[in-house]
Amino acid sequence: MSQSIKIKNALISVYYKDGLEPLVKLLAAQGVQLFSTGGTEQFIKDLNLPVTAVEDLTGYPSILGGRVKTLHPKVFGGILNRRALTGDQEQIAEYEIPEIDLVIVDLYPFEETVKAGGTPEEIIEKIDIGGISLIRAAAKNFNDVVIIASKNDYPTLEAQLAEQNGETTLAQRKAYAKKAFHTSSHYDTAIFNYFNTEEPLDVFKQSVTEVKTLRYGENPHQGGVFYGDLDAMFTKLNGKELSYNNLVDVDAAVALIDEFEDPTFAILKHTNACGIASRPTVKQAWIDALACDPVSAFGGVLITNVEVDLETAEEINNLFFEVLIAPSYQAEAVELFSKKKNRVILQRNEVELSKKQFKTLLNGVIEQDKDLIIEGPEQMTTVTDKAPTEQELKDLFFANKIVKHTKSNTIVLVKDDVLIASGVGQTSRVDALRQAIEKAASFGFSVKGAAMASDAFFPFPDCVEIAADAGITAVLQPGGSIKDADSVAKANEKGIAMVTTGVRHFKH
Repeated sequence: MSQSIKIKNALISVYYKDGLEPLVKLLAAQGVQLFSTGGTEQFIKDLNLPVTAVEDLTGYPSILGGRVKTLHPKVFGGILNRRALTGDQEQIAEYEIPEIDLVIVDLYPFEETVKAGGTPEEIIEKIDIGGISLIRAAAKNFNDVVIIASKNDYPTLEAQLAEQNGETTLAQRKAYAKKAFHTSSHYDTAIFNYFNTEEPLDVFKQSVTEVKTLRYGENPHQGGVFYGDLDAMFTKLNGKELSYNNLVDVDAAVALIDEFEDPTFAILKHTNACGIASRPTVKQAWIDALACDPVSAFGGVLITNVEVDLETAEEINNLFFEVLIAPSYQAEAVELFSKKKNRVILQRNEVELSKKQFKTLLNGVIEQDKDLIIEGPEQMTTVTDKAPTEQELKDLFFANKIVKHTKSNTIVLVKDDVLIASGVGQTSRVDALRQAIEKAASFGFSVKGAAMASDAFFPFPDCVEIAADAGITAVLQPGGSIKDADSVAKANEKGIAMVTTGVRHFKH
């Protein structure tokens, strides 16, 4: 197998020309013959460098509106011929095919066109054929050919060629081939996912090019990486890099706050809300959210759906927290928060989030639709003799939003648009309810007159009895148990209201 190969002929055909000039000038200075097409050819000519049109090499013009330019044996024969194979060398000599040692090509901006809202016709025309074929051919023959499929690699190749007198090593070519196949794979995945929306095939394909190495995973002995564009999602105004656990909590915080339209503040710990309140002002929402559980709030993730002003910031500043998320901040508020360098302050940007969720499981991947529905008063069916009051319906709706985003089994208690307490992640619903009642009492809250939401049905009437005896006056559950009638009868016996929604919101 050949090792170092000196570049004699190069094919250059790129959509984006930025950063290309220094590399092209070096190739020309090293005596490399340049072949090119269309705009790239003109770009090279404008640099006063010699260049040969691909049409002159193939003997065919660009046809079909540019759909066919490089798809020709004189191009692909030049790329794919094996230098060490006598038969290949005899054939390219017979057909007067020059050996192409370097291919520099990028792809039509398919993803960008989709994101920009291009028409179906515009999107289809951005499916590259010649470019992707050149990439695959050159990468396949990395033993003899250099493939550059990204402008990010121009400086690296330039430095190598300058240092190595126009030669590349086998290891270098193989490294570029790996990157090229990534480019090809990512591009095809984007195209496939675009087409796989109507009557989708049951396959799992994802490709994410943005990567951020985290300090560690859930624990210091675990590695952690985030694949995605955090900079699109948030503008970081202050603080250290987000950790794995930070990201998990931030994801939960964003999902929860998006359920609310009124000015709302939420405090999360380990993905569960330990405080949340909706109030006319962001300051009051913060004060009431914090009062729910100031102990758990320590070191938590905070989020609001309205601007944080200086007055509110002064209140928040009294608490040690990891992350604060808001759509905007007064400049004075950011200045105050920034006095502590590690405190993460994120401004949330408008980004459309995926409607799918997936994670690794056993020897595969599990995927599901996100739980994007929530039942308001219109979807609540009163099943007891006593109907909930208007305020109780409002509180049940508030509680239902929270219970949807709390780890199962869970019970959520709400009064006057504020979380009183919750029981989270318990192995029985009775334990969850008792935990919520005890927790409320520990922070001086009365549950009398509170509304209660359960993420799933009651298998027995014991939860209803415990709730009523504690003073809870309205209960929401999905229903669906074979013993629903027993729970309804118990509610009637205790004189409390109960509604069902028909929708379960497990979060395991």
